[in-house]
Amino acid sequence: MDYQAWLEGFDALVSLYSFDILPDGSFSEIRLEGVNKMNEGMLHFNPNAPEFYPGIPYRNYWMDLNFERYLYRSGSTKKSLYSYVNARGFWLKGFYIPVTNFDEVSEGGTKKVYCLYILEYENDLETESMSQHPADVSAAVTDISIKLHEMQDFWQALASVTAEIKQFCGADKCSIYPVDVSSQKCMCVTEAGVQNEILESIAEDLGCTPFEAVERWEKILEMSDCLILEDLSVIEERDPDWYRSLCNHGVKNIVLYEIRCKHTLVGFIWAANFDVSKVLKIKSVLELSSFLLAAVIQNHYLISNLEFKSSVDGLTQVSNRNAMNDRVDKIVSGEVKAPEKMGIAFADLNGLKTVNDDEGHEAGDKLLSRAASLLKIAFGDYEIYRAGGDEFVVLCPDITEEKLAELADQLRTLTETTSDVRFAVGTVYVTGEYDICKAMQTADERMYKDKEEYYRLHPDKDRRRRSRG
Repeated sequence: MDYQAWLEGFDALVSLYSFDILPDGSFSEIRLEGVNKMNEGMLHFNPNAPEFYPGIPYRNYWMDLNFERYLYRSGSTKKSLYSYVNARGFWLKGFYIPVTNFDEVSEGGTKKVYCLYILEYENDLETESMSQHPADVSAAVTDISIKLHEMQDFWQALASVTAEIKQFCGADKCSIYPVDVSSQKCMCVTEAGVQNEILESIAEDLGCTPFEAVERWEKILEMSDCLILEDLSVIEERDPDWYRSLCNHGVKNIVLYEIRCKHTLVGFIWAANFDVSKVLKIKSVLELSSFLLAAVIQNHYLISNLEFKSSVDGLTQVSNRNAMNDRVDKIVSGEVKAPEKMGIAFADLNGLKTVNDDEGHEAGDKLLSRAASLLKIAFGDYEIYRAGGDEFVVLCPDITEEKLAELADQLRTLTETTSDVRFAVGTVYVTGEYDICKAMQTADERMYKDKEEYYRLHPDKDRRRRSRG
């Protein structure tokens, strides 16, 4: 039968599908019977697909297991279905309508059924479309939204949301994995909080880094927004190594749902051994919850990156002067209690101006980076700040005087193993009631005396005197 004229009567993106219901109740593969001209773009989605003909297997063009689930359910139950999903940054409205007057029954009892699919999409969310869900789905999404916003701590909020999703799905295990693509970092959050060892264990099983493990999940989705699998056969086909890992951890079925803010991947929802009787409700809850989570996760990383840039020196990756001033101001004002004991070290990089003048600022930057690395080795357990230029400050709360002297000596010893890094160092140790600003001034003065001694012994390095001369 030629369905083309009928399909052209729709002013929308329309396609017609068919599949067989076999005598044992199982389904055949899904076939594409026709596409109207408005929707012909789907025929070019896969450039390697064969030329279209009515009844061609639809997987020649694309594959989405959730789409297939809706088609099978609509065609076999003779009920119209509706979906509203955020897929790869677009909001898709899908209408699945069984076409009963096309149905055919063979002599062997095989029934060929047809389903019309109408697609609408927008770049932005429609609130009215989100509200067209059953009451229990709406209630679950509302509870998740409340959990997401009632706590100020981002990680506690995610842990609370994870517990809510786990309960709704009836799952044994549930995690949310926020992803920062720009820094290639990801975290694992369960109902117990941040549990990065879980992600590290997954990555170890797969022989890759945690971020590479997450990248594999995106490939497994194959352009779908999610996988809700009642068994692991699809995982076995797409990623045998992950399949073996899941089996070893007692996973029998799985939900994997990506979280996207516009077109940017910001995380995944992962649940295992869920209640298979709630498949469609789980999908509805997660497609709406993922939208809420996307905004919160993206905002968290945006703020974190801004805070990082405002408090960390970009060249040396130690805290910057703003962070140091903020730390000292809070101690002076009493906003935070001053430590009972405090060690302070001023370390000034000798010879930086000579390197900048003779070899260029790129060489000077490399020298600063090397100097910061030595500071991290010696004082890595304490607060290291680049106060500006060639000067670093280290605050060592709750340290002993002996330990402070030991670390300062260690820094000097480390510089002796290099050909270029030399520090002038001044330290001070205070206890009880003290003025941290005066203590820092004393450490600075001692550092300056050490620097003068260095230049007295190495006058060729003192470009300051040359410039004064």
